[in-house]
Amino acid sequence: VQLQASGGGLVQAGGSLRLSCAASGRTFSTDILAWFRQAPGKEREFVAAIMWTGSSTLGDSVKGRFTTSRDNIKNTVSLQMTSLKPEDTAVYYCAARSAGAIRPLTTARSYDYWGQGTLVTVSS
Repeated sequence: VQLQASGGGLVQAGGSLRLSCAASGRTFSTDILAWFRQAPGKEREFVAAIMWTGSSTLGDSVKGRFTTSRDNIKNTVSLQMTSLKPEDTAVYYCAARSAGAIRPLTTARSYDYWGQGTLVTVSS
């Protein structure tokens, strides 16, 4: 089972970036797919989660700026980030878990599968 995140990089404040995550090794089409981020010295923070239906939940700090989408055929999930701020600088991780598990959606430990992370740096 593998999640491979990509698309990170350096962007100026106010800019946009799109992250992608490709899943392999199992069928994630009915799983909950999520994005978390972790800045240096901080805990891992919930960014977004999306159900197999396409229904999504966003963290308060990114509402109105980020959106997430998925392709259940290609087993991919994306995070479109706009109006980026320096405080968005972090390593971004994609994660997956079974939709049937009764665990909090926004808690990192609720997820069973993790990608390696991709660094996003927003300059001021």
